[in-house]
Amino acid sequence: MLELNIQNETSKLKAVVLGTAKSNGPIPKVEDCYDPKSRQHVIAGTYPTEEDMTLEMEAVANVLKKYDVTVFRPEVIEDYNQIFSRDIAFVIEDKLVKANILPDRAQEYQAIQHIIEKIHPDNVIELPEECHVEGGDVMPWNDYIFIGTYSGADYADYITARTNTDAVIALQEHFPEKIVKSFELRKSNDDPKENALHLDCCFQPIGKDKAILHKNGFLVEKEYQWLVDFFGKENVFEISKEEMYNMNSNIFSISEEVIISEKNFTRLNTWLREKGFTVEEVPYAEIAKQEGLLRCSTLPLIRE
Repeated sequence: MLELNIQNETSKLKAVVLGTAKSNGPIPKVEDCYDPKSRQHVIAGTYPTEEDMTLEMEAVANVLKKYDVTVFRPEVIEDYNQIFSRDIAFVIEDKLVKANILPDRAQEYQAIQHIIEKIHPDNVIELPEECHVEGGDVMPWNDYIFIGTYSGADYADYITARTNTDAVIALQEHFPEKIVKSFELRKSNDDPKENALHLDCCFQPIGKDKAILHKNGFLVEKEYQWLVDFFGKENVFEISKEEMYNMNSNIFSISEEVIISEKNFTRLNTWLREKGFTVEEVPYAEIAKQEGLLRCSTLPLIRE
């Protein structure tokens, strides 16, 4: 049996589900894209190839193995995008919560069934249908659960709005001893530089007390300010619109000291090293074209 344990984003990682780029399927049609960045690359003819993305993911698998992390992979579904395992489920404490994601992606959860079978059924939570939530919006941080959401009346108009208020309330009910703090995110179906697809596209805690933040990703300035105050201005690395577009906040912590980051994130990686982190650089620029990066393609199951 898998004894799940996730209290935060940065404790030493023991077991993780890493997505797969194998049999990723044909280039999507413009009208079938789930986010503005994929759409942009389909139109430009620069959508990533399966071969390139598979190589990028293997580089991550190798780093994880170097740190003795147990790496699970989804079963490969023919011609289906299974890179972003973070979207389909997430772990808080010893519970795995099945995400209610876009209906077109429901098969992705089936592909990790062989892993879910290793978890005690009492520890698998399925939320009611009206609760929309994806793992990229949910961040356990010790006493807190940070959740990205969008509560506008036009929620249904945004394919980029993935987590609703019903889900925030449901998670508070499932984890009553946690402080659930939600943040309104800026959404755009057309402009990837004005769209925070998930909370981890504009914010991520790192180490023990630091964070990466992008102000414009938040709709409500005082919610952004709350995070700055919570971590302390001197502990916050503020990223630009361009850096958010390139997914600088979507790195992945193996521990409080070790972070996997994209090799082109020069400014961020320099800052991380100055702050004493070990930065494991990998190529991930092709996968980034789908508006997801390292955190999006990992689903942590056990941290120390």
